[in-house]
Amino acid sequence: MSEHEQLTVVYGAEEVVVGPDDETGVEVLEDAAVAAVDGHVVAVGPTDEVLDEFPVEDADTALDASGQTVLPGFVDPHTHAVFAGDRSDEFVAKLKGKTYEEILEAGGGILRTVEAVRTASEAELAANLTEHLDAMLEHGTTTVEVKSGYGLDTETELKMLAAIDEAGSDHPVDVIPTFMGAHAVPRDVDTEEYVEEVVSEQLPAVAEQGVAEFCDVFCERGVFTAKQSRRILEAGREYGLTPKIHADEFAAIGGTDVAADVGAVSADHLLQTDAEGRETLVEGGVVPVMLPGTAFGLGAEYADARAFLDAGHEVALASDFNPNCFGRSMGFVATLGSVGMRMTPHEAIRSITSTAAKAVDRTDGTGTLRQGSPADLVVLDTPTATHLSYRFDTNPVSTVLKSGVVVHE
Repeated sequence: MSEHEQLTVVYGAEEVVVGPDDETGVEVLEDAAVAAVDGHVVAVGPTDEVLDEFPVEDADTALDASGQTVLPGFVDPHTHAVFAGDRSDEFVAKLKGKTYEEILEAGGGILRTVEAVRTASEAELAANLTEHLDAMLEHGTTTVEVKSGYGLDTETELKMLAAIDEAGSDHPVDVIPTFMGAHAVPRDVDTEEYVEEVVSEQLPAVAEQGVAEFCDVFCERGVFTAKQSRRILEAGREYGLTPKIHADEFAAIGGTDVAADVGAVSADHLLQTDAEGRETLVEGGVVPVMLPGTAFGLGAEYADARAFLDAGHEVALASDFNPNCFGRSMGFVATLGSVGMRMTPHEAIRSITSTAAKAVDRTDGTGTLRQGSPADLVVLDTPTATHLSYRFDTNPVSTVLKSGVVVHE
């Protein structure tokens, strides 16, 4: 190595999760180490072999992970983490029997948050998001997707995307911005007229500012039809935004077909997806993203991850963090994936690392610890990776490294 190269070594781990394995979910090495140079993994393997090539005394950063487990940094591929206001009273209403759709019809839900976001400043939104990013980092998330969608007009959508950029530019977590002007329909606005606004006003403004990577839409009964969703996503694609879609959460209205047809990188929620819909997604190369925290928070049925997995398909999990699903821990998401969706702990880990990275179109090795991948590491104060799903009473994350640098401990 030249003198300017920065060497990081994490060694002596009880287990190191390297990346996906089609037999067990993830490949696990015992008594292992990871070495990184200038932010990228250069070696992973048995501790004695790695330290022979990259001695601890030569390292700029050396962490003894004895008794601990090392995983790739967690990737959260679906959040609505920039917002204002409080909706804890709606949680109480749900406990008393109100459905999500009933709360929405009564003026709550998304449209209530829209009102709060419209009155908040960009600085307030960025500060709120920074607080959430801090909590996510403490729980092991090193890459996160964040959507707009609580603006529902050009000015506020741009304000949200600017806040995402402001918070993300100064934070260790990689923040991936998604434009979701088609999250709901504003009050007293015709849906077709609003679709036209998204296509002809909001999307051009977002593209001109260059503040989003993806375009998302809520394809759902009572929100946007499959035809309307297709139009929005195709328009977004023309402006250089990769499609994503909320599909089949409450009803299957053709969202999976739209996802495959427009080349969406992911289709998310999928509680009502049947066998035909599953095959449509897989054949179209669309990553299925499931959100067990949403089901948990709503007291609803979980999406059928097992049906995808048993057919040999991959599944990603995400937090769906938002005012209606206030959960920022991907470790707890892994627990819900295991307990609520019958995923093995190793399958759950794969779903929040390498497969989640695919759901945000990351092809640089994010979500793995193979040679050449970003050196984003999570050190758990547990003896095995299985404990990530097993222990849900406290945060097991002891140390987080981003690009080989310790950013939380």
